[in-house]
Amino acid sequence: MSRSSVLTPEEREHFINHGWIKIPGAFTKEQAETITGNVWTRLGMSPTDKSTWTRLRTNMPSHSNFDASQFAPRAWAAICELCGGEDRVASWSKMWKDSLIVNLGTALGEGRPVPPHKLDGWHCDGDFFVHFLDSPEQGLLVIPLFTDIIPEGGGTVICPDAIPKVAQHLYDHPEGVSPRMTPRGGTDFKQEQNLNWFNGVAKSCSTFVEATGKAGDVYLLHPLMLHSAASNAMRNVRIITNPPVALNKPFCFDREDGDYSPVELATLKALGRDRLEGWKITSPRERVVPERIRIQERMKMEELQRLEEEKRKKGSSQESSSQVSAAA
Repeated sequence: MSRSSVLTPEEREHFINHGWIKIPGAFTKEQAETITGNVWTRLGMSPTDKSTWTRLRTNMPSHSNFDASQFAPRAWAAICELCGGEDRVASWSKMWKDSLIVNLGTALGEGRPVPPHKLDGWHCDGDFFVHFLDSPEQGLLVIPLFTDIIPEGGGTVICPDAIPKVAQHLYDHPEGVSPRMTPRGGTDFKQEQNLNWFNGVAKSCSTFVEATGKAGDVYLLHPLMLHSAASNAMRNVRIITNPPVALNKPFCFDREDGDYSPVELATLKALGRDRLEGWKITSPRERVVPERIRIQERMKMEELQRLEEEKRKKGSSQESSSQVSAAA
């Protein structure tokens, strides 16, 4: 099928071979600030007093959403192209949320970067469903940068070497695996588990890439890309989001017409195959309710209280100023 392209041949090839590309300047710094403007009130911290930075990382709940096709049009067009066309992408995927992910580092870790092999937060996204090789729930991993991120500044570290290892694990388990990669029928399947499987895979790899850049850059990653937050030894404020991209139908690795998306081609390349004749899942697709949801519901109530208090303070301040002006 002929489709218009926003990616250069080099970008497309880089994604197929390495599982990631970077879209520079997909939105402006000013646009970023419209999303992050109230982040300190939401966090209950001070931007100028690091003693209030009491959490290393915070995965914030969302309060609003915005249309990525308007906010970051080239990034959205690239997302659709990598997934095989906008007709294959669930329409709601274009609605990005202000569910900010903030990395502030720690006083103890300042000036002490942790090497990728020693990070303990390696994972693949998708804590809300049972995983199969062709899962449509996670069609692509998207990382918009809402602050500048310099090396050792808490950015996301990715591990392209791991894609073949994750793909092979999923290929070998058509019955499905938990979000933590436990095969169906295993102990504690679908329950919250540790990241040992992912961390072990990362330790066996040698190529790592730190997702640095300017506010407004967007990274597009293969859905099986192993990644982890860096340690933020610089203690700069690092803010990103992770908007999910879902497909209308599962990935297909056995297309008669050969119309594979770049994501599908990257998966096939990782497996060393041209197509997967006869491969299919052997158990039903299922959703999982992660503990993250319950935590974020609690956080949202706390954030709303702080935002309301800030609104009351501003209202009182404006009323006082009006009274002074009237008296003068």
